[in-house]
Amino acid sequence: MTTPTRAKKIRLFIFTILVGYLLFILPNLFFGISKWNGGLSGINLFYTAIFQFVTVTALVKYSLKKAGHDLHFIGLIFRSKDVLIGAAIGLAWTALQFLWIIPATGGAERADVANMVKMLDGGILSLLSFISLGVIGGGITEEVFNRGYFINALKETFSNPKIGLYMAAILSMIFFIVGHLPSNQIELMDITIPTLAYTLIFIKTGRLTAPIVTHGLYNMLAIILVHHLYNV
Repeated sequence: MTTPTRAKKIRLFIFTILVGYLLFILPNLFFGISKWNGGLSGINLFYTAIFQFVTVTALVKYSLKKAGHDLHFIGLIFRSKDVLIGAAIGLAWTALQFLWIIPATGGAERADVANMVKMLDGGILSLLSFISLGVIGGGITEEVFNRGYFINALKETFSNPKIGLYMAAILSMIFFIVGHLPSNQIELMDITIPTLAYTLIFIKTGRLTAPIVTHGLYNMLAIILVHHLYNV
C-alpha cells in the first residue's frame, strides 16, 4: 500500500472527525426530536450506545485502514496494569465528586444531575440502558474516537512528533469539552478535570486501556449513585 501524503492524512482526519461527531449526535437528535418510544430515556439509551459504538468504531477502522494503520496504532492494546491505573483514578474521581463536589454545588438541584434523573425514567431496564450508554457510548467509543484516534492520527500530520503530540492532545481536549456542552462553570470544571486525566494517562501509557477503564468506571458509578441518591 502506498503511504498517504501529509495532505491526504489531514483531509482524512478532518473527514473522520466531522463524520464521527455527526454519528455521536444523530441518535440524540432522533430520539430528542421524534420522542420515539419515550425519547432519550429508557431502552433508547441502549440503542444510542450500540449505534455510536458500531458506527464510530467502523468509521475509525476505515480511516485507519485508508492511512495504512490498524487499531493498534490508536493504542488498542491491553495491559492488565492499565486496568488497575484506570480503576484507581476512576474511583478517586467518583469519591471526590459524590462526597464533596456534587453535594457542595447543589446536589439534586444541579442541572446535570436533574437531567440524569430525568433520563432515568424508572426501573432496572432504564438503569441498565443508561449504564450501557455511559460505558459503551462513553467509556469505550468516546475514548477510541476522542483520545486514541484524534490524538494519534492528528499528531502524525506534524513533522515534529513532540509538537504534534502536544497540539493534538490540546485540541482533542477542547473538542471533547465543547462537545459535552457545559452550561455553567461547575459543569465546565466537571468535564475539564476528567478530560485532562483521560488525556494524560493515555499519553503516559500510550494505550487506551487505562482511560477506557477510568472513563467507563466513573460513568457507571455516577449513574448508579445518582439513581440511588437523587432519583426519588
